[in-house]
Amino acid sequence: MTQAKNGDTVKINYTGKLNDGTVFDSSEGREPLAFTLGSGQVIPGFEEAVLGMTIGASKNIAIPVEKAYGPRNEELVMTAPLEQVPPDLNPEVGQQLQLSGPNNELIVVQVVEVTEESITLDANPPLAGEDLIFDIELVAIG
Repeated sequence: MTQAKNGDTVKINYTGKLNDGTVFDSSEGREPLAFTLGSGQVIPGFEEAVLGMTIGASKNIAIPVEKAYGPRNEELVMTAPLEQVPPDLNPEVGQQLQLSGPNNELIVVQVVEVTEESITLDANPPLAGEDLIFDIELVAIG
């Protein structure tokens, strides 16, 4: 049987969980996740787990922080005066916003606190600092 290798486009059914069993994402009820192995489209630990799998194979994998979204970086949490927020924006805790970075790249941040004077934003990926567990099934190699 053909094994998935770098350069292959694969389709995966998956369920991602945290250590406490909380499901944070799943392909259930959706099309399988399609990506090209070796392209960096998914986290390193997920890609490594798929390498060598054959169509129809399933596995449960634990991905440590270092091979997932990395550790939380407190330098990516920033507080700014509320007057710097556009007047038509009514920020709420949990809301995601897009900012322009230093090279005009888009940076997604989450509002973590709003006071009368300031707004605190977190640019860490939502799953930074978390070990992840995935149930994966390889459904196609294309």
